[in-house]
Amino acid sequence: MDLGFLALAFGLLFIGGCSARVVTVSPGPLIRVEGQPVSIRCDVNDYEGPSEQDFEWEMSRDAKGPKIKMVSTFDSSFSDPSLSKRVASGDISVVRLQDNEAELKIAEVKSQDSGFYLCRTTSTDSVISGNYEAQVQLKVIPKTLKVSPQTPPPVVLEGNDLTLSCNVTRELNYPTYLSVTWLVKKGTTSEEILTFGPQGDVVTGSKFTRRYLDGGLRLVPGRNGLFELVISRVTTSDQGTYECNGTEWTHESGGKWTKIVESTKEMGTVTVTPTGHFLNVKASSSSSSSPSVLLSPGNMLTLFCYVFADNLPVLSLEMTWLADGREIITMDHSGLVISNTSSNGAQAKRGQATLERTGGGEYRLGVRGVSGEDGGIYTCRVRAFIEKGGRSTGGGGRWHLAAEKMSNPVTVKVSETKPNFTLTLEASMRPQKTGEPIELSCDVTNVSQLPPGGRLGVSWEHISLPDEGTNAHSSKLIGSLDGYGNLLSDSAYKDRLDSGVLGLSRVSPNTFKLRFLRTQKIDMGQYGCTVSAWTVSSQGDVVKAAEYKSSPLTVRWDTKSPTLNVAAKTIRKASAGGATFEMSCTVVTENIGDWIGFAVNIQSQEKLGETVKTIMSLSPDNVVQHSNPERSDNLVLSKTGAAEFQFRLAGVQLSDKGYYWCNVTAFTKQQAEQSWTVAARSDSNKVSIDFQENGPSFSITIRSDASSVYPWETAKMECFLTVSGSLPKSGTAHTQTR
Repeated sequence: MDLGFLALAFGLLFIGGCSARVVTVSPGPLIRVEGQPVSIRCDVNDYEGPSEQDFEWEMSRDAKGPKIKMVSTFDSSFSDPSLSKRVASGDISVVRLQDNEAELKIAEVKSQDSGFYLCRTTSTDSVISGNYEAQVQLKVIPKTLKVSPQTPPPVVLEGNDLTLSCNVTRELNYPTYLSVTWLVKKGTTSEEILTFGPQGDVVTGSKFTRRYLDGGLRLVPGRNGLFELVISRVTTSDQGTYECNGTEWTHESGGKWTKIVESTKEMGTVTVTPTGHFLNVKASSSSSSSPSVLLSPGNMLTLFCYVFADNLPVLSLEMTWLADGREIITMDHSGLVISNTSSNGAQAKRGQATLERTGGGEYRLGVRGVSGEDGGIYTCRVRAFIEKGGRSTGGGGRWHLAAEKMSNPVTVKVSETKPNFTLTLEASMRPQKTGEPIELSCDVTNVSQLPPGGRLGVSWEHISLPDEGTNAHSSKLIGSLDGYGNLLSDSAYKDRLDSGVLGLSRVSPNTFKLRFLRTQKIDMGQYGCTVSAWTVSSQGDVVKAAEYKSSPLTVRWDTKSPTLNVAAKTIRKASAGGATFEMSCTVVTENIGDWIGFAVNIQSQEKLGETVKTIMSLSPDNVVQHSNPERSDNLVLSKTGAAEFQFRLAGVQLSDKGYYWCNVTAFTKQQAEQSWTVAARSDSNKVSIDFQENGPSFSITIRSDASSVYPWETAKMECFLTVSGSLPKSGTAHTQTR
């Protein structure tokens, strides 16, 4: 057929909008390294016929040279005899990826494989249109990539820098690019630290990104292919086996970067020595290397703390001095001094402490005006930090605590003569029964070595008598007077001290008193006084210099159980319905106390053994309550004497018949503002309401809204008629009112 006619037919079909077969291969030219695998993809689109298409691969040494058949997807005998062994061994193969896509694979490309590779598809179209083949050039270059790492130091001190040097080169005969990657292996897996290239950019491993941004990783490109990675301020987590990877890249058309060859070499294993292995701390006095120091009150205490470490210049130190395990002063790693000897704190009795750095790894502690409280075991504690770089969430730098060490102890003794005296505890007033006062006197005699300005304070303690069958009670603080004479109490006796029922006093410079105005049973037991001597320190603070306890003094008296007897009697007997019943109750008490109150309940029951009802009650504060408010006008309960009460029931009814008595509870207290305490309870004898009903009876009550009126005013009067009893005959009862 005429080629011009085919070209014209193809053009007409294209203009007519019909689809045309399109065959494409990987864009080229492709640059690959000898001995490396090569893959060239080929795909076909916009075709007719079956979905699965067949592919044939041919190659030529140059663009116009003869074609050499390589491999086919449908013809196993397609290969040229010169390539049959490579095809049979799998060195050259074709792999179908999809119905319309296949890939030519060369397992180990050779230099003679350079050339032009043609992918051809067989026609399955009804009309020949489009292209049926595509070609790409493959350039095979020799392997010239060389990776030569320098062996790092096998041991690095924590906090020092580690430099990893690696030389990566290749011949510059071809347009290829290099990248270098550092890795660290811990166990069987390697972690990528940092990659430089191939475009001159830096990519970090996920675990090292922040460290790189903080400046902890620094890339130092050198000359002639030398690359250096500096890991700053290493820690024990940085130890491992380091590797260097060099990769050669080609930049293909379309902007794609393709790795064509790489080489990974082991650099060496690095061990990081922890700071704690070589950090040493020593404490000593300024006068000698003796493990103890003897001072007099008011002297100056000076102690030194020496820090030794092979990597001292890279460490940031936090220094703390402790006395008997308690922190007294600290200099943090930024140089800020924090003192724990506040005049209002728990260390107020100690001298004023100062801390300063006098040299590299040398610190001096000074305590002015020492007293006995400054004696003890002194140690210095050092915490070594390594800066991690960057900024923390609080705005400061980020730090790694590398080690913590405690120095040897230094014993500090302050020779002090303590005040001395003798205590005598006596009872100047003993109770014979509950409610009577107690007065105890604590006398201080034979006082010696109390310096000018010294003062005495006292604290009183009480131990209750043991209960039957139980162990002894523990001591309880009643209250105390400090060196200034201030009354201090935070105990169960606080309410009694505040109310004045219990008092602590100093009646003379050396005599203290404890007084109970009214005793309770729980006040029996052993009493003791503790007297402390207070002196003025060199800073002007009042500090406790000595303390002595008296011998215990037992205070007890015969106690009798409180008793309560109540006698009830009928004052006015109700002989018929509608009459008034009156009853009185007289209370007699023993061993209860002077300040007594009574609660009275009027109770009744219709027959003995039946349910008891409370009619009304009267509280110790004379508050009346009714159980049945509807009959409140007919019921009266009043206190007619110190221990006598009267009950009146007006207009008795048949339902009121039964037995009546007084239920009385005695209360006691020591002060008017205190709450009542139950002392005893008792019931009176029972009196009865009993009468015979022979007919109806009634009672009349009259009320007026005013007790006096003027001639022109109006007064309203009401008359109430209450009928009780039963009619002798059936019928209707009538009333007449005048």
